[in-house]
Amino acid sequence: MNNLLALPMYAIHPPATRALMQAVVTLLTQHGIATQPVWPEDLLTHWQDNRLLLSQTCGYPLVSQLPAVQLVGTFHYQAPGCTGRDYRSWLVARDKQATLADFNGQRAVANSLDSHSGYNALRFVAALQGMRFSQLLLSGGHRQSLAALRDSQADIAAIDCVSWALLARYEPDALRGLHIIGETPAAPGLPLITAAPTSVDRLERLRSALHQLVNDPAWRTVCDDNLIGGFSPVQRDDYQGVLAWEQQAAALGVTRL
Repeated sequence: MNNLLALPMYAIHPPATRALMQAVVTLLTQHGIATQPVWPEDLLTHWQDNRLLLSQTCGYPLVSQLPAVQLVGTFHYQAPGCTGRDYRSWLVARDKQATLADFNGQRAVANSLDSHSGYNALRFVAALQGMRFSQLLLSGGHRQSLAALRDSQADIAAIDCVSWALLARYEPDALRGLHIIGETPAAPGLPLITAAPTSVDRLERLRSALHQLVNDPAWRTVCDDNLIGGFSPVQRDDYQGVLAWEQQAAALGVTRL
């Protein structure tokens, strides 16, 4: 089957993610589209697959590495830090009395270099403050970044506010001893994408199914378990601000953390 479907970005509690994927599979079947759920290991390869019907990526790889994919939309998340379709990152540290400026010359941790919430956003706010970090640890994920903070392997991180809220619900120990000491500006939420060959008709049926997901009471529990409160179509231009953060940081002399 060529219609691959995955929702890999917020799979913090796999049972909730599996239920969400199954709900989307069911709704797409009702809209005449058969799908094959997958759990991709190599995300970039997955996002570039021409068999892709629906997946979720991050705004930074969207604008920097995925020029051909089509935009389906974005979920609205019911989490502190989210407003409508937009989300932000929390600046997180062990000392709840600290501010971002206190971490000049300290150690940062980020999930990956292609993450908007963990890397691009932190670079942007650090550049605005005229800050430099002494070291950058790449952890592989927001959960691992939090572990590095708890274990004193790093001093500050930018954590996606939806990931923080999901961990607070399902893995509260992951946040133990850590505090939100600031925030980044808001940006459009994580984009839902489809492959370049997806037809206009199929794209519209995708959007219709996702609107039904967030509006039909039959799926309310599934959405609540994933903190999903709505859905909006988006365009690629909506994410140009993500690239602008990189460009503004570079103009201030910060090209990397």
